Parts: sequence; C-alpha cells; structure tokens
Amino acid sequence: MTLAAEPATGPTVPAQTPGGDAVLRRQRVRESSARTYARSFPIVPVRANGMTVEGADGRRYLDCLSGAGTLALGHNHPVVLEAIRRTLDSGAPLHLLDLATAEKDDFTTALFESLPKEFAGQARVHFCGPAGTDAVEAALKLMQTATGRSGALAFTGAYHGMTAGALALTGNTAVKEPLPGGREVVRLPYPYAYRCPFGVGGETGADLAATYAERLLDDPSGGVVRPAAMILEAVQGEGGVVPAPDGWLREMRRITAERGIPLIVDEVQTGVGRTGAMWAVEHSGIVPDAMVLSKAIGGSLPLAVVVYREEYDGWRPGAHTGTFRGNTLAMAAGAATIRFVAAHGLAERAALVGARMAERLRALAGELPVIGDVRGRGLMLGVELVDPDAEPDACGARPAAPALAVRVREACLARGLIVELGGRYDAVLRLLPPLTITDEQVDAVLDRLADAIAAVAAGDAAGRSGASGEAAATASAGTR
Repeated sequence: MTLAAEPATGPTVPAQTPGGDAVLRRQRVRESSARTYARSFPIVPVRANGMTVEGADGRRYLDCLSGAGTLALGHNHPVVLEAIRRTLDSGAPLHLLDLATAEKDDFTTALFESLPKEFAGQARVHFCGPAGTDAVEAALKLMQTATGRSGALAFTGAYHGMTAGALALTGNTAVKEPLPGGREVVRLPYPYAYRCPFGVGGETGADLAATYAERLLDDPSGGVVRPAAMILEAVQGEGGVVPAPDGWLREMRRITAERGIPLIVDEVQTGVGRTGAMWAVEHSGIVPDAMVLSKAIGGSLPLAVVVYREEYDGWRPGAHTGTFRGNTLAMAAGAATIRFVAAHGLAERAALVGARMAERLRALAGELPVIGDVRGRGLMLGVELVDPDAEPDACGARPAAPALAVRVREACLARGLIVELGGRYDAVLRLLPPLTITDEQVDAVLDRLADAIAAVAAGDAAGRSGASGEAAATASAGTR
C-alpha cells in the first residue's frame, strides 16, 4: 500500500460509499451514546495492514492510535496471523476457563522470559477477564486479601479502567461525577513538569511530590489509613502522556517498601516495548510487587493478567474467577508478539525512533507557539496544544486549548492520519504508532501532523487578527 500523503484539503469527514454511510447511520441508531472513537473517526475500516487502514470510501490512513496501544506490531502482522491460523488448524479448544493448555503454558513461558529477571524469578500470574480494568480489579483484590486492608493510593492524572474499583483509582473526574462514591482512595500528586502541581516544575517538582507522599503517610493526623496498595503508571497515557521521572519512581518504591505497602504498576499501555524497554519499569530499575498487563500482550486479541510476587498469593481456590480467562487465540497471538518484539529488538528501535520523532516535534514547537509541550518515552508521545496568546503560569505553561486540539485531530484525519486526544481538557495529541513503523512512515506521520497543526493555527490566527470570514476560511481549508 502506498504511503503517499492524502490531499491536504477536503472535508473533515470523508465522503463515504453508500455502504459506509449506511453502516455509520446504523451505528448511530443502535449503539450507546458512550461510544468514543467512533465519534472521533467517522470512518468504516474495511482492511488494515501494518500501520495502514483503508476505509469503505477507499481512502487510506496512517494509524497512530494502534488500538490505544494494543497493536504493538500493527494491524494483521504476519507472525500474529500465522499463530492464530496454526492454533485454529490444530483443533485446540478455544475456550477452557482456566484449565491448563499447551497454548497457555507457552504464553506464560514467553511472558516470564520477557519480564525483569528479579521480578520473574519469584512471580506468579493470574489470568483475569479480557480487559485491563479486570486485571486492575484483580490486583487490588489480591492485595486487599494479602494485607487485610482496604484503601489504596493513586495519583492525579491516573487512568486505570472503567469498572468500579479501577474507576475509583482513575483521576479524571468527568467520568466519575455521575457515580456514587467508590472505595477509599487517597490521591497523591503525580510529577508533571509542564503543569507542576506545586508550581515549580522539573526535578524540584518531582522531589516535592515524593516528599509530600512520604510525609503524608507518616503524619498521624494526615488522615491516611495504611492502604492495601499503591498503584501507578510509569507513563500516564490517557492522562496526557506524562512520563514519571525514574528517580521519583525509585522513591515511590522505597516509600512503599519501607512501610509495607504493596506497589502495583499498571503496564497496560506501556508494556511490550512501547516505551523503549520491554516493560516501562525497566527504565528506573524498580521491582514492583505486582504488574497489571493487557493490550499488547494479546497480540491484538483480548487478554489481561496480573503478575505478582508469590508471597502475596493468599487467594483461596475460586477467590477470583471469570468466564473468559482462557482465550486460547489471544495467548497464541500474544506469545508470538512478545517473542517477535524481543527477537527483533523492537523496544530498542522504539527508543530510537521515538527520540527522533520527539526531536522534530520540539523543533516544530519552536515554529508554532500553539505547541506548549512535547513529551513521552519511546513510541508513546504527546503534543500538548495551548492558547499562545494567554499569559503563562509560574512554570511557563499556557492554558490548554481543547477546541484547537479537536480541530487538529479533524485536520489530521482529512490528511489521512489517525491521532487521538487525551490529557487534561483533552488538549494533548497522542501518538502511539506500531513498533514496526518504518522510516518512511515516520516522515509521513510528522509531515501530516505538522501540516495539520500549522493549518489550524493559521486559521485561528487569521480569526484573531480580524480577517474576513472568506480569508479565515481559506487559511483553514481542510480543517472544518
């Protein structure tokens, strides 16, 4: 398939074939109003290969969403398809609850071989329901059982899922406000250099965040009952692609270890090479008590597990069950994916390619003041869009520009590029390309993204300068 850029002009929503239009109409009528990605990308994909998705309209798109990080190898990678076909042809049972199978044994072997050795050497795995939120629930329940305690420590900006316990840990208030109160969660500040919760930024902000957490836990009048666990992300994804400093992570490990608080690291989105290491904890060298894994470990199919230190294995038989723990096809695809990433050095390549992309994006920020910050790790990148005319805060950050971000996302789609938003106020463009992205595709992604941001920014500038409606429309052609 060609990687040539789509025309820079055209409607925000591509004209659909009659069949595509009908599918979209039926979706709007039949599906829940909670649908999200379908609103952002009103297209009907009919074929996909690697990073390229073809819609029912015949247009091709470069997919920088990758199933929200699920598709480590992109769409329909040959090694994944071969593993699925081999499993189907073998006659292996596709559903066996939690019974032992050769496919599960092979997946577990591949997974443990990929984990940090100090962790894997004393670990056990529990197969959960098919989504990452199920694994978060299981990890919390595991630690509550092991410690006899109920509360949890979580962080500002966190995202851990949509089921009740995981949602209580999540920082985004918009998805929590309609619901009754959840379990007891103490919210701690996550280091976010651009929008530092302490107004200082940099290493000083991270040091203050660690000091605050430690002193709060030790304060007899701080109101914090010793919790069952602390849960954190080494890079917050939905929270706006905010990487935790390695030193801060080491401090969280020290603080929890000294106080007998189990540390759970949510690697649902960061795992399998995404951040430039097989697992994000490897950057800091910390050894958690549990890791929550999903998305890429299933090779594009639903699979979620908790891996934890065996000393916490206090569950009785049947203490945490689920019908869809035995997804044979996902285990086969996942084992193939994990081994392919390791054998071909894709984590190391993610680090190099991500650094190259970040460098060009930072250079672009020097040209376009609507880009407030560029950050990330490996092939998990965020571009925060801001109001360039507003006054900066004490850290130099300007107010987020969510409406501008929506227009940039639309302009990207018009140019054949799929990117999604996240972070505070949904003003962060999130880039999650597959680890198999080629150099040619990197250039195409950056070219299309730069063109989209520049076009939307020019349209806004024309509007602010009092340009006529006709002139403003011309400046923002292809973005509305």
